[in-house]
Amino acid sequence: MAIIVNLDVMLAKRKMTSQELANRVGMTQANLSILKTGKAKAVRMSTMEAICRELKCQPGDLFEFVED
Repeated sequence: MAIIVNLDVMLAKRKMTSQELANRVGMTQANLSILKTGKAKAVRMSTMEAICRELKCQPGDLFEFVED
């Protein structure tokens, strides 16, 4: 089973760059990249709240569960 991160999809839909989102939510480009690639082991709720606020989306829009 896997959790797929669809952050790139939401960024494209909102016509926003990773750098712009990182600046708006107050995180580094490197940390956002770790999240985008699915390598993050955890995500703070405050970070999720900020990302969802800026992308005007729900947490479920960013993550998808896929069974093997």
